[in-house]
Amino acid sequence: MNLDDFEQKLQRQTLRQIPAEWRAEILATAGRKSKAEGRKQEWFRPSSLVPRLSTILWPHPTAWAGLAAVWILILAVNLSIRDKSPGVAEKSTPPSPEVIVELKQQQRLLAELMGAHDTRDADRSRPSVPSPRSERAEILAA
Repeated sequence: MNLDDFEQKLQRQTLRQIPAEWRAEILATAGRKSKAEGRKQEWFRPSSLVPRLSTILWPHPTAWAGLAAVWILILAVNLSIRDKSPGVAEKSTPPSPEVIVELKQQQRLLAELMGAHDTRDADRSRPSVPSPRSERAEILAA
């Protein structure tokens, strides 16, 4: 059956009227749902945001203007008292060679007092492949 045959069949049928009580109930339910959905959609529409804000802010416009002025003042004071001087690390000069020699001597002395014989233990490179544990070595050897 093609579309033209279907349309001709629909045109030949007689339309029955919906009972009046059904019609009233259907229209009332549809009206309630459309109003509720309309309110939800209206609240989230960007075009309705500006009028809503203006109704909220309108009762006391001078109070809101004063609050905005206070925030601008706070921002201006914050920017004006910001410390513009360079940090401590930027101000310091590199240590002199004498200070470097003295620090190295102190490190050697500290290493001797702690019982370390070689101060370059930390500089030695460790093997990249870990050695097997003794238990695993026995299992592998067996």
